Amino acid sequence: MTAAPRARVQRRPVHGVLLLDKPLGFSSNQALQKAKWLLRAEKAGHTGTLDPLATGVLPLCFGAATKFSQLHLDADKTYETVVRLGVRTSTADAEGEVVQTRPVTCTVGQVVEVLDRFTGPIEQVPPMHSALKKDGKALYEYAREGETVERAPRRVTIHDLELLDMQLQGDAPSLRLRVRCSKGTYIRTLGEDMSEALGCGGHLTMLRRVQTGPFSTEQCLTVEALEAMPEAERLQRLLPVQSLLADHTGVTLDADNAGRFLSGMRRRGAWPDAPHVAVYGPPADSTRPGAVLLGSAHTQAGELIPGRLLSPTEIQQILEPAT
Repeated sequence: MTAAPRARVQRRPVHGVLLLDKPLGFSSNQALQKAKWLLRAEKAGHTGTLDPLATGVLPLCFGAATKFSQLHLDADKTYETVVRLGVRTSTADAEGEVVQTRPVTCTVGQVVEVLDRFTGPIEQVPPMHSALKKDGKALYEYAREGETVERAPRRVTIHDLELLDMQLQGDAPSLRLRVRCSKGTYIRTLGEDMSEALGCGGHLTMLRRVQTGPFSTEQCLTVEALEAMPEAERLQRLLPVQSLLADHTGVTLDADNAGRFLSGMRRRGAWPDAPHVAVYGPPADSTRPGAVLLGSAHTQAGELIPGRLLSPTEIQQILEPAT
């Protein structure tokens, strides 16, 4: 019996940001493709990957929002994690093979000392099981082939390192931590390096991202919740594109200057210098009050210099969303 042909999904322009609570076992791209399918969106991207082992905040950008996704690659992140002490694995997490076991003999005082030592600017050697590329090839591809390649240490900043719970005795000694860190920090490497400094080695058994930039888990939807919603409600849960520019200085232009700015022309005005500016135009009409996002810019010496711009078509689609 021949299977019935699968119905073709009719894609549509969708613009905005969906805050997803990425489930365990999903890659970031799998989560993105699932949400893209549920929203029937034409264009989508995420703001940096989370390991399949990790759960938590994954901002997904649709349509015009993809133009500003880079901003959140650079944002500070906050994680909660559990480091299992005394057992080192090949991947520094629970997915790897056990390569070494050691007794856990550290004291509470030594744990506190290590927390202090790993707070602030530190250097990390990126793990072999990561998507970082060397000579055009991801490190995890080398690792799968049994090859270890030279990696240069990278400087990152651990802004806060909080001990939430600690168990140094028993069958599964562990530390539960909250980490607020700069972009590019590998929490697996942090856990492995800290447990090595404690003399016992270790690996991550849990990793959850609870905040990225201004977005937190309290604002997120699960995949199951998104699936259960009527389609119209899914669209209503999107944050506007300008939510990615919340920390930018706002500038609103009149209709004439807005049109010129959208064509890529610099505008002059009494603006102080600012590296990050969100530029708005006047309301579309009386039925749709509120300034209309035009794009990003920076101001220097009284000039508003365009950065990433929305197209007139994108602006029209945001004002009159497809159904």
